[in-house]
Amino acid sequence: QVQLVESGGGLVQAGGSLRLSCAASGSIFAINVMGWYRQAPGKQRELVADITSRGSTNYADSVKGRFTISRDNAKNTVYLQMGSLKPEDTAVYYCSNRRVYGSLDWGQGTQVTVSS
Repeated sequence: QVQLVESGGGLVQAGGSLRLSCAASGSIFAINVMGWYRQAPGKQRELVADITSRGSTNYADSVKGRFTISRDNAKNTVYLQMGSLKPEDTAVYYCSNRRVYGSLDWGQGTQVTVSS
């Protein structure tokens, strides 16, 4: 089992910044590609960004240039620095770990609300 615990969500005005953190514990050997997904009300969960253990990153087009994902392998922690936030970034953000064979572990989610 991989446990993922997110922190750092909250309410911010448009144009502001937030930093999300996610600490992994449990079956550390199963930690592979870590990332962040989000789900807005009435919408499907979507990938925001992910990062390999070697630091290769992948971003959704909607957040490129505004969000930065990073990880500290020694701490088994992944971060999402979010800037120039827009109301459409409002969602529950979920930390994820994609295992080598493709299965996903999920955190409990953290709410991010961007007011206009």
